[in-house]
Amino acid sequence: MSMSEMTPREIVQELDKYIIGQSEAKRAVAIALRNRWRRGQVPPPLHQEITPKNILMIGPTGVGKTEIARRLAQLANAPFIKVEATKFTEVGYVGKDVESIIRDLTETAVDMIRNERQVALRQRAEELAEERIIDILIPGPRDSTVPRSDEGTRQKFRKMLREGKLDSQEIEIEVSAPKGGVEIMAPAGMEEMTNQLRDMFSNMAPSKTSTRRVTVSEAQRLLTDEEAAKLVNEEEVRALALERVQSGGIVFIDEIDKVAVRAGTQQGSDVSREGVQRDLLPLVEGSNVSTRYGVVKTDHILFIASGAFHLSKPSDLIPELQGRLPIRVELEALSAADLVRILQEPENALVRQYSALLASDGVTLHFTQGGVQRIAEIAQQVNERVENIGARRLHTVMERLLEDVAFVAPDGGATALEVDAAYVDSRLKDLAQDEDLSRYIL
Repeated sequence: MSMSEMTPREIVQELDKYIIGQSEAKRAVAIALRNRWRRGQVPPPLHQEITPKNILMIGPTGVGKTEIARRLAQLANAPFIKVEATKFTEVGYVGKDVESIIRDLTETAVDMIRNERQVALRQRAEELAEERIIDILIPGPRDSTVPRSDEGTRQKFRKMLREGKLDSQEIEIEVSAPKGGVEIMAPAGMEEMTNQLRDMFSNMAPSKTSTRRVTVSEAQRLLTDEEAAKLVNEEEVRALALERVQSGGIVFIDEIDKVAVRAGTQQGSDVSREGVQRDLLPLVEGSNVSTRYGVVKTDHILFIASGAFHLSKPSDLIPELQGRLPIRVELEALSAADLVRILQEPENALVRQYSALLASDGVTLHFTQGGVQRIAEIAQQVNERVENIGARRLHTVMERLLEDVAFVAPDGGATALEVDAAYVDSRLKDLAQDEDLSRYIL
């Protein structure tokens, strides 16, 4: 079943594999994704009128806002980009042009479609690469006027090649060298002209080939990549990429609260912040942005904005932007119980990551339930006392906890380690209790 046909319940189940809790936010994004599919079923002209309902996520750092959006994009196989609203806030507007968000999103889509096409054409590319290698192994003319008496020999070589008997043999191959890029520095707002100049110069540069001496197995990889790239129709890639950006792109704007201006506290720098909101408005409302691949209409791109809103409130955003972010979801701060689940339950859980990392040095890590509980408690204590950075605190605690074993593991100093509550306390208790130390180290 394609991801676009998943029901909201199935989408939430997929997100649950990677993100603990936050069911309200998951439901909101699942409905937004399903609405895209629903819109596809609506006959024109009404289907043009249905725009995505953009989402504002409110919640402290490190509780899964970005991760929800990123995983959603992976599920939908949609072009995704994350930007920080603060990137555009410098006074005097030295920051990036907001339209660069859409240009970068389009680049992502082009790379995505190109990779998909190359994977789809992989088998044909492998066959072409195989023929090129056999040509090198059996020199001689191969044009149609010459009788194909060597076909039997070619078959023998093809068989040996497929069985891997020639893998370590060295041959000389001609591969096309990458074109040297021309770096052009241009002032902000001139990105479009810069891209056109860069394209023009790269097309003028003659395509070069270089001779390399490599093993047959390496030659197969290099030539397959080259043949796959030749088979891909770049015009088709551009057209598909534009279509996918316009109908399926997802933009995640983080730290939107940092460009909100609190009522009654307007200062010099706040003019710039409000300016950023006004610049974002046309993108979110729907406008045309010219990119090097063509014009992108932003009407049906899904925008997910997020912020902690500690010092400001969503109502401090300009009214027009508030109106364009109709779905509000609050994400909960994480409890120690949530941290225990985060350590163990997701498919990419930290406990699994560290066990796999140290297993490569021959160390078997075993985390007891008591050990995991203690790690979560310490992370929670430090979050409460120093600064609440949510689940990110687990990374710093785990690094500190396993620092010694990670250092001596390659020397064969340890082969198995049981991480229980006593071990966690022996390594971290002093740090967790000493606020000054934990402020700098954890």
